[in-house]
Amino acid sequence: MRVACALLSLLLFAAPSRAVTLAAAAEQQVGVTTIYDPAYSQLRYPGGDLPIERGVCADVIVRAFRTALHIDLQKELHDDMRTHFGVYPRMWGLAGPDANIDHRRVPNLMTFFERRGKKTTANWEAGDIVAWRLPGGLYHIGIVASDGRNVVHNIGRGAQHEDILHAWPIIGHYRW
Repeated sequence: MRVACALLSLLLFAAPSRAVTLAAAAEQQVGVTTIYDPAYSQLRYPGGDLPIERGVCADVIVRAFRTALHIDLQKELHDDMRTHFGVYPRMWGLAGPDANIDHRRVPNLMTFFERRGKKTTANWEAGDIVAWRLPGGLYHIGIVASDGRNVVHNIGRGAQHEDILHAWPIIGHYRW
């Protein structure tokens, strides 16, 4: 019994938290995803993705969730949109959900995270998701890095690890 308790204790305290794992999965994209590519693409469903060297800011989030948490945001978001399409932003003139692109759009991810009760006002931690409103009204999203201060995001130069948490007005803070 003592050995079993000791092993369980070791596993519980040695295993990284889900948030740290999510941050690490985002950090692994730096230097790998090197091209910003917002083009609409036909993706397989579920589990569809662009080639790993390509993507946008939302792809950093989607890939980190798949790698670290085994959660396919393409599928989860699409399933939610099929049932609750009316609560998602109507910014693209669509008549229904599109599994090729919906998970790659920041306002949709924000709505999905809020619907899952993941919005928070707590202090920033590794693995938190941050959404901004950029100059010109564009939306942007990233993941707080494992140092709890920097962010992993893709704003045009591929996945980057940068000190930009408070660079723009924050419009969303989520913790899975």
